[in-house]
Amino acid sequence: AMTTLYGINNCDTIKKVRRWLDQKNIDYVFHDYKKVGCQKNLATEFLEHFDLETVVNKRGTSWRKLPDATKNNLTKSKAVQLMTENPSLIKRPILQHEAQWLIGFDKSQWQSILE
Repeated sequence: AMTTLYGINNCDTIKKVRRWLDQKNIDYVFHDYKKVGCQKNLATEFLEHFDLETVVNKRGTSWRKLPDATKNNLTKSKAVQLMTENPSLIKRPILQHEAQWLIGFDKSQWQSILE
């Protein structure tokens, strides 16, 4: 498959997305951070396609648990390190379809790219 979904299996959004992809019979590979992690090169690639504020999920518990010094001082390389150590910080879902990258689940946007 030329389509990869990045996320965490027990995440509600990811469950919803996977159901949607299955209903549409879209063939994809699921990259589960809990099983295979997020390597530095992957975290770096995410930041090449989306800006830092979009990729780092500041609404989640993982972010809130970080020390303020870390939160207030977020550089690209710091973010890559954090995402590698704790992939729960990465906004879900991220979808790569051939050369196109999507973040967040927008059905109409996904449909136009996948169909």
